[in-house]
Amino acid sequence: MSRAGARILVVEDDPSILLGVRMSLEREGYEVGTAADGEAGLRSALAGGWDLIVLDIMLPKLNGYELLCSLRSEHDATPVLMLSARTAEVDKIMGLDLGADDYVTKPFSVGELMARVRAALRRGEPQARECWRFGEVEVDQATREVRRGGAVVELTPTEFNVLAALLRARGRVLSREQIMEAVWEPAHDATPRTIDNFVAQLRAKLERDPAAPRHLLTVRGAGYRLAP
Repeated sequence: MSRAGARILVVEDDPSILLGVRMSLEREGYEVGTAADGEAGLRSALAGGWDLIVLDIMLPKLNGYELLCSLRSEHDATPVLMLSARTAEVDKIMGLDLGADDYVTKPFSVGELMARVRAALRRGEPQARECWRFGEVEVDQATREVRRGGAVVELTPTEFNVLAALLRARGRVLSREQIMEAVWEPAHDATPRTIDNFVAQLRAKLERDPAAPRHLLTVRGAGYRLAP
Protein backbone atom coordinates (compact mmCIF):
# COMPACT_ATOMS: atom_id res chain seq x y z
CA MET A 1 0.00 0.00 0.00
CA SER A 2 1.45 3.40 -0.99
CA ARG A 3 1.54 6.38 1.35
CA ALA A 4 -0.69 8.75 -0.55
CA GLY A 5 0.95 12.04 -1.40
CA ALA A 6 4.48 11.00 -0.42
CA ARG A 7 7.02 13.10 -2.33
CA ILE A 8 9.81 11.17 -4.05
CA LEU A 9 12.86 12.60 -5.82
CA VAL A 10 14.33 10.42 -8.59
CA VAL A 11 17.91 11.20 -9.62
CA GLU A 12 18.77 9.22 -12.77
CA ASP A 13 20.63 10.19 -15.97
CA ASP A 14 19.19 7.50 -18.26
CA PRO A 15 16.09 9.15 -19.81
CA SER A 16 14.24 5.87 -20.41
CA ILE A 17 14.80 4.61 -16.85
CA LEU A 18 13.93 8.02 -15.42
CA LEU A 19 10.67 8.12 -17.37
CA GLY A 20 9.77 4.54 -16.47
CA VAL A 21 10.43 4.99 -12.74
CA ARG A 22 8.58 8.28 -12.68
CA MET A 23 5.50 6.87 -14.41
CA SER A 24 5.47 3.80 -12.14
CA LEU A 25 5.67 5.95 -9.00
CA GLU A 26 2.96 8.33 -10.21
CA ARG A 27 0.64 5.40 -10.92
CA GLU A 28 1.05 4.47 -7.25
CA GLY A 29 -0.11 7.94 -6.21
CA TYR A 30 3.23 9.51 -5.31
CA GLU A 31 4.34 13.04 -6.15
CA VAL A 32 7.55 12.76 -8.16
CA GLY A 33 10.38 15.20 -8.81
CA THR A 34 13.30 14.40 -11.09
CA ALA A 35 16.92 15.36 -11.71
CA ALA A 36 19.20 14.10 -14.49
CA ASP A 37 22.63 14.76 -12.95
CA GLY A 38 24.22 14.71 -9.52
CA GLU A 39 24.55 18.46 -9.05
CA ALA A 40 20.89 19.10 -9.86
CA GLY A 41 19.94 16.15 -7.68
CA LEU A 42 21.89 17.51 -4.71
CA ARG A 43 20.30 20.95 -5.05
CA SER A 44 16.82 19.43 -5.08
CA ALA A 45 17.62 17.05 -2.22
CA LEU A 46 19.00 19.83 0.00
CA ALA A 47 15.98 22.00 -0.71
CA GLY A 48 14.06 19.43 1.32
CA GLY A 49 10.45 18.35 1.31
CA TRP A 50 11.15 14.79 0.10
CA ASP A 51 9.95 11.62 1.81
CA LEU A 52 12.31 9.42 -0.24
CA ILE A 53 15.16 9.83 -2.74
CA VAL A 54 15.70 7.20 -5.46
CA LEU A 55 19.33 7.70 -6.44
CA ASP A 56 21.38 6.27 -9.31
CA ILE A 57 25.12 5.84 -8.68
CA MET A 58 26.64 6.51 -12.10
CA LEU A 59 25.65 10.14 -12.61
CA PRO A 60 27.32 13.01 -14.48
CA LYS A 61 28.80 16.00 -12.60
CA LEU A 62 28.45 14.32 -9.19
CA ASN A 63 28.06 10.58 -8.67
CA GLY A 64 25.52 9.02 -6.36
CA TYR A 65 28.03 8.21 -3.64
CA GLU A 66 29.23 11.83 -3.57
CA LEU A 67 25.66 13.13 -3.53
CA LEU A 68 24.73 10.82 -0.66
CA CYS A 69 27.83 11.76 1.32
CA SER A 70 27.06 15.48 0.89
CA LEU A 71 23.46 14.93 1.92
CA ARG A 72 24.35 13.07 5.11
CA SER A 73 27.07 15.59 5.97
CA GLU A 74 24.26 18.16 6.17
CA HIS A 75 22.51 15.88 8.70
CA ASP A 76 19.69 15.23 6.23
CA ALA A 77 18.12 11.89 7.16
CA THR A 78 15.77 11.54 4.17
CA PRO A 79 15.58 7.82 3.24
CA VAL A 80 17.66 7.00 0.14
CA LEU A 81 17.16 4.00 -2.15
CA MET A 82 20.15 3.53 -4.47
CA LEU A 83 19.93 2.17 -8.02
CA SER A 84 22.97 0.71 -9.76
CA ALA A 85 24.12 -1.65 -12.46
CA ARG A 86 27.00 -2.53 -10.12
CA THR A 87 26.30 -5.86 -8.48
CA ALA A 88 29.56 -6.34 -6.55
CA GLU A 89 29.12 -6.69 -2.82
CA VAL A 90 31.69 -3.96 -2.16
CA ASP A 91 29.55 -1.43 -4.07
CA LYS A 92 26.46 -2.31 -2.03
CA ILE A 93 28.41 -2.10 1.21
CA MET A 94 29.81 1.30 0.25
CA GLY A 95 26.34 2.69 -0.46
CA LEU A 96 24.90 1.35 2.78
CA ASP A 97 27.88 2.54 4.83
CA LEU A 98 27.50 6.05 3.40
CA GLY A 99 23.92 6.16 4.66
CA ALA A 100 21.70 4.57 2.00
CA ASP A 101 18.63 2.76 3.32
CA ASP A 102 18.42 0.20 0.50
CA TYR A 103 20.18 -0.82 -2.71
CA VAL A 104 18.51 -2.15 -5.88
CA THR A 105 20.55 -3.50 -8.79
CA LYS A 106 19.69 -2.99 -12.45
CA PRO A 107 17.86 -4.46 -14.23
CA PHE A 108 15.01 -4.53 -11.72
CA SER A 109 11.32 -5.29 -11.96
CA VAL A 110 8.75 -2.58 -11.35
CA GLY A 111 7.12 -4.76 -8.70
CA GLU A 112 10.36 -5.13 -6.74
CA LEU A 113 11.14 -1.42 -6.96
CA MET A 114 7.66 -0.43 -5.73
CA ALA A 115 7.95 -2.88 -2.82
CA ARG A 116 11.33 -1.40 -1.85
CA VAL A 117 9.86 2.11 -2.10
CA ARG A 118 6.97 1.20 0.20
CA ALA A 119 9.35 -0.37 2.71
CA ALA A 120 11.62 2.70 2.71
CA LEU A 121 8.65 5.01 3.23
CA ARG A 122 7.43 2.92 6.15
CA ARG A 123 10.85 3.17 7.77
CA GLY A 124 10.83 6.93 7.25
CA GLU A 125 7.36 7.53 8.71
CA PRO A 126 8.47 8.82 12.15
CA GLN A 127 10.41 11.61 10.45
CA ALA A 128 7.51 12.29 8.07
CA ARG A 129 5.19 12.85 11.06
CA GLU A 130 7.47 15.41 12.60
CA CYS A 131 5.88 18.52 14.08
CA TRP A 132 7.72 21.80 13.73
CA ARG A 133 7.52 24.88 15.94
CA PHE A 134 8.80 28.43 15.59
CA GLY A 135 7.59 31.42 17.58
CA GLU A 136 3.84 31.07 18.04
CA VAL A 137 3.52 28.71 15.07
CA GLU A 138 3.08 24.93 15.12
CA VAL A 139 3.18 22.86 11.92
CA ASP A 140 2.04 19.24 11.68
CA GLN A 141 3.48 17.76 8.50
CA ALA A 142 1.32 14.63 8.54
CA THR A 143 -1.99 16.55 8.69
CA ARG A 144 -0.62 19.69 6.98
CA GLU A 145 -2.25 21.68 9.77
CA VAL A 146 -0.75 25.02 10.81
CA ARG A 147 -1.62 26.83 14.04
CA ARG A 148 -0.57 30.23 15.32
CA GLY A 149 -1.16 30.87 18.99
CA GLY A 150 -3.36 27.77 19.04
CA ALA A 151 -5.65 28.99 16.25
CA VAL A 152 -5.73 27.20 12.90
CA VAL A 153 -4.23 29.19 10.02
CA GLU A 154 -5.51 28.31 6.56
CA LEU A 155 -2.65 27.91 4.06
CA THR A 156 -3.01 27.03 0.40
CA PRO A 157 -1.25 23.79 -0.67
CA THR A 158 1.53 25.78 -2.32
CA GLU A 159 1.98 28.09 0.68
CA PHE A 160 2.34 25.01 2.88
CA ASN A 161 4.90 23.45 0.51
CA VAL A 162 7.00 26.63 0.48
CA LEU A 163 6.86 26.76 4.28
CA ALA A 164 7.77 23.05 4.54
CA ALA A 165 10.79 23.55 2.28
CA LEU A 166 12.10 26.29 4.56
CA LEU A 167 11.39 24.24 7.69
CA ARG A 168 13.18 21.19 6.33
CA ALA A 169 16.23 23.31 5.61
CA ARG A 170 16.56 23.74 9.42
CA GLY A 171 17.84 27.28 9.34
CA ARG A 172 19.95 27.01 6.19
CA VAL A 173 19.49 29.63 3.49
CA LEU A 174 17.58 28.43 0.43
CA SER A 175 17.84 30.29 -2.84
CA ARG A 176 14.64 31.05 -4.72
CA GLU A 177 15.66 28.44 -7.28
CA GLN A 178 16.05 25.76 -4.57
CA ILE A 179 12.59 26.56 -3.21
CA MET A 180 11.13 26.35 -6.72
CA GLU A 181 12.75 22.94 -7.24
CA ALA A 182 11.31 21.70 -3.93
CA VAL A 183 7.78 22.89 -4.69
CA TRP A 184 7.26 22.63 -8.44
CA GLU A 185 8.26 20.43 -11.36
CA PRO A 186 11.01 21.82 -13.66
CA ALA A 187 8.48 22.52 -16.43
CA HIS A 188 6.41 24.79 -14.17
CA ASP A 189 6.38 28.47 -15.12
CA ALA A 190 7.16 29.72 -11.61
CA THR A 191 9.71 32.53 -11.35
CA PRO A 192 11.84 33.89 -8.48
CA ARG A 193 9.22 36.62 -8.11
CA THR A 194 6.65 33.88 -7.49
CA ILE A 195 8.64 32.79 -4.43
CA ASP A 196 8.76 36.38 -3.14
CA ASN A 197 4.97 36.55 -3.38
CA PHE A 198 4.46 33.31 -1.48
CA VAL A 199 6.88 34.32 1.28
CA ALA A 200 5.01 37.63 1.60
CA GLN A 201 1.73 35.71 1.93
CA LEU A 202 3.23 33.46 4.61
CA ARG A 203 4.52 36.46 6.54
CA ALA A 204 1.08 38.03 6.45
CA LYS A 205 -0.43 34.89 7.97
CA LEU A 206 2.30 33.79 10.39
CA GLU A 207 4.34 36.80 11.52
CA ARG A 208 3.19 39.24 14.23
CA ASP A 209 4.56 42.10 12.13
CA PRO A 210 4.87 41.09 8.45
CA ALA A 211 6.82 44.27 7.73
CA ALA A 212 9.47 43.30 10.31
CA PRO A 213 9.52 39.49 10.22
CA ARG A 214 11.33 37.61 12.98
CA HIS A 215 11.19 34.13 11.45
CA LEU A 216 10.71 34.19 7.65
CA LEU A 217 13.86 36.12 6.88
CA THR A 218 15.29 37.51 3.65
CA VAL A 219 19.03 36.95 3.19
CA ARG A 220 20.01 39.67 0.75
CA GLY A 221 21.46 38.33 -2.48
CA ALA A 222 20.99 34.71 -1.39
CA GLY A 223 17.35 33.83 -0.70
CA TYR A 224 15.34 33.03 2.39
CA ARG A 225 15.78 31.20 5.68
CA LEU A 226 13.49 30.34 8.56
CA ALA A 227 14.81 31.33 11.99
CA PRO A 228 13.34 29.54 15.03
